[in-house]
Amino acid sequence: MSASDQNSTYFDMNRTLWNARTAVHLQSDFYNNESFLQGRNTLTEPEMAHLGDVQGKSIIHLQCHFGQDSLSLARMGAQVTGIDLSDAAIAQAKAMNDQLGLNAEFVCCNVLDTLQHVSDTYDIVFVTYGATCWLPDLKPWAHIVSQLLRPGGYLYFCEFHPTFYMIDDRQQKIGYPYFNQGVQIETHDSTYTDGELTHGLKEAFWNHSISDIISPLLQEGLRLDSLREFDYSPYSCFENMVEIQKGKYVLEVNGFRPPHLLQLKVSKPES
Repeated sequence: MSASDQNSTYFDMNRTLWNARTAVHLQSDFYNNESFLQGRNTLTEPEMAHLGDVQGKSIIHLQCHFGQDSLSLARMGAQVTGIDLSDAAIAQAKAMNDQLGLNAEFVCCNVLDTLQHVSDTYDIVFVTYGATCWLPDLKPWAHIVSQLLRPGGYLYFCEFHPTFYMIDDRQQKIGYPYFNQGVQIETHDSTYTDGELTHGLKEAFWNHSISDIISPLLQEGLRLDSLREFDYSPYSCFENMVEIQKGKYVLEVNGFRPPHLLQLKVSKPES
């Protein structure tokens, strides 16, 4: 049995959700796909400052949605493979790759089944923004990351902070557990972007602590090289966020600003 089969009902629910969201996101001002196709790089300040020159690097982008960041990395000269659960998103990513004349590859599968579809190893495993919350257990995810990395390669991870995931952004209060207490299911009529409603689609998600994220990676023999926290988000994808500088959005709770992002570099030793 594959890792994804154990929670197939939840993953099917999320695939339906993301297939519907893809159509909305393509037309949204949030993603501004027209400007992307005209040459805009969609990577944000944290990624750009950390990654540096990726010319000639092999990168696998896990949970790539419809591929804007993957294709941005390809434009920067990287050899990119994108993985995503949504067949609608992957179809769009492939179409844009062809339209732009790039050489990125895209594979539709559950991220937990990546090793069944990909046999290469990579210089960089790239994971960002709203990725780990869709996974029930990060131990198999960490194993996949380790297997995908060549010796000397590294995981670049920039995700919404585990404490930030505790916040009910609508009510501006703590609304979710810090530690993983099992699946949480919610129904939404809208997505995090502007655009059409998605009419009551359900989503299944899981919260993970910092130790849930880092410990499985270390148990795989990987090395934590850097850890940084940010007090802003580069995306206004939660309700009640305020733009404090161009491209920097914050959400305060009771007058305090929680950490918004967790950024890691985790490398695979040469030997």
